[in-house]
Amino acid sequence: MSASYSTVERGAPNSTDYRLFFKNENQFISPMHDIPLFADKANKIMNMVVEVPRWTNAKMEINLKETLNPIKQDVKKGNLRFVANCFPHHGYIWNYGALPQTWENPDVLDESTGFKGDNDPIDVLEIGYRVAKRGEVIKVKVLGTIALIDEGETDWKIIAIDVNDPLANQMNDVSDIDKHYPGLLKASIEWFKIYKIPDGKPENQFAFNGEAKPREFALHVIEEVHKHWQNLIKKETTSSNISCSNVTVADSPFQITSEAAKEVIDKAPEPQAALPIDPIVDKWHYVHLL
Repeated sequence: MSASYSTVERGAPNSTDYRLFFKNENQFISPMHDIPLFADKANKIMNMVVEVPRWTNAKMEINLKETLNPIKQDVKKGNLRFVANCFPHHGYIWNYGALPQTWENPDVLDESTGFKGDNDPIDVLEIGYRVAKRGEVIKVKVLGTIALIDEGETDWKIIAIDVNDPLANQMNDVSDIDKHYPGLLKASIEWFKIYKIPDGKPENQFAFNGEAKPREFALHVIEEVHKHWQNLIKKETTSSNISCSNVTVADSPFQITSEAAKEVIDKAPEPQAALPIDPIVDKWHYVHLL
């Protein structure tokens, strides 16, 4: 865990009331708004908020609608969401998360894909060797990006590596991924193509025929979605029910006090023991691609 950030659990893991709140040294914060995008701007090192550790199935995400944007498990039709094990992939095959202070604007056509944004912070696939912890904030080097088109929306997936990974110094662009992690890019495209098929949905599609774009391209995409966030947090754009409450963005009309932030956590359910997970979550699905 970063020395700067820690997390506080509320409710019971594996339940709809589970929440993971974030703190810096002395106050509760929003992981979406209060953690800076850049850990080291000069070297373009970014902060990544880990929502889903590698090999796990629970679809955890930063909750945009609630004050302070805690991580919670996605719910569909009243049920907790888990991604299926689509053979040979078990759960998520990278540490999966988001870049703070980014927002894919659903009212703006992406200049390179021609589709509007998906109304979320931009997603990150961290490919280093270590399995991260949920809620961990890690410093990452951007290597490239792929563009998923998810139900008619642009859903960028930034590919990055933890700066503390033993291979980080040798990984500088998307071309280095196949060199050091042969098969991972291909597996990543396949994962996104098929992961919704067990739920009865069609194969996902990609912009650029699934080609991974290089680091400079990815950095430009991040720059654009950071600008969209800046407009959001300063109320220069309308949002889709996103809570913009924050404690550190000085020029934001949504800034709240540390005391108000603590009240949010005080009202949340007390932490409880984890509930059991239905064994069906571990079922293997064998997907036939056309």
